[in-house]
Amino acid sequence: MRELVASPYNPVPEGALAYALKTRDGRRLRAAAFPCSERARGTVALFQGHNEFIEKYFETIEDLRRRRLDVVALDWCGQGGSERELADPRRGHIDDFSQYQRDLDVFIAQVLSDRPQPWFALAHSMGAAIMLEAAHSERTPFQRFVLTAPMIDLANLRFPRATRWLADTLDMCGFGGMYIPRGTGASMIEKPFEGNLLTTDPVRFERNAAILRVAPQLAIGDPTIGWTNAAFRLMRGFESPDYARRIRAAILMFSCGQEMIVSNAAIERFAQNLNSGALATIAGAKHELLMERDEFRSQFWRAFDAFIPGEAFVA
Repeated sequence: MRELVASPYNPVPEGALAYALKTRDGRRLRAAAFPCSERARGTVALFQGHNEFIEKYFETIEDLRRRRLDVVALDWCGQGGSERELADPRRGHIDDFSQYQRDLDVFIAQVLSDRPQPWFALAHSMGAAIMLEAAHSERTPFQRFVLTAPMIDLANLRFPRATRWLADTLDMCGFGGMYIPRGTGASMIEKPFEGNLLTTDPVRFERNAAILRVAPQLAIGDPTIGWTNAAFRLMRGFESPDYARRIRAAILMFSCGQEMIVSNAAIERFAQNLNSGALATIAGAKHELLMERDEFRSQFWRAFDAFIPGEAFVA
C-alpha cells in the first residue's frame, strides 16, 4: 500500500506526500514527505523501529514541523506499508541487515535528496542500529543523529551466547522464516495495554492500536528466526569499543529508565566510546519514548532543541 492511513485521533498531516519506491533488487517500499508550512531550516529523516509504521509518528511529525523542519519517513522493507519477503504478511522477515542499507540508499536518492539541508536523522531502536551502521561506514549524508533506545543489544537474555547459537543454528537449518519460539503474528500494540513493554501512556497506546484496527495490514508480529539472527550479527559488531570510536558523526542518544526490550547497559558502554556523542536517560519512560506521556516527551524535546542547530523553538 502507498497511501497514508487516517484513523481516530490520528489524522494524516496536511500536505503529506506518499511515495512508492523500488530498491535495486526490486522490492517495493513506502515512504512519505511532510513539508512544513514555513521556510524550512532543515529536514529530519524519521527511521522507525521493528514492527512500526509511518502512521505511528504523525504526532512527532507535527512536533517537528512546528520547529520549521521538513520531515521525511520510510517504512523499512518487511513492515508497515512496504513489501514483505514471505507469503505470510505478519512475518516481517529479513535475511541480513544490509537490505536496510539498500532501503536507505533509495530513500535518500528519491525522497530526501530534494529536501532542504542540513539533514538530520531521528531514529528509534532497530532504526537507530541501522543509523549507527550507516554512520560507522560513512555512507550517510546526515549532519547529526538523534537515537532513541538504540538496539545495541537486547535486554534480559539469560543465556546470550546460547540464544545466539540457537538462532544461528535454526536459521542455517532452514527455519529462518519461522517466528522465534513462542512468537505469534500479533503486534505488541494489538495486545492489552496492561503489562506492555512500550509505553506508560494509555492514550497514545490506544491511538496506535486504533491505527491497526483501521489498517491491520500495517502490522507484523514477533520477529522471525532469520531476522533475529541477522540482528545478532549486526549487534555483535557493536560490542567492540573501536566500533563506536570510529564514528565521527555527532550523536545524541536516549535510554529509558523502564526499558525492557533493549539493553541500557550496552547503550551506556557504546555511548562512552563515541567521539562526539551524549547519552540522556529518561527515568520512568518505557521503550517507545516518542509514544510516552508528555512529561517524558517534553524532556526529549528540550534535549532535541538544544542539539539540533537552528533557531530556538518557542511553544
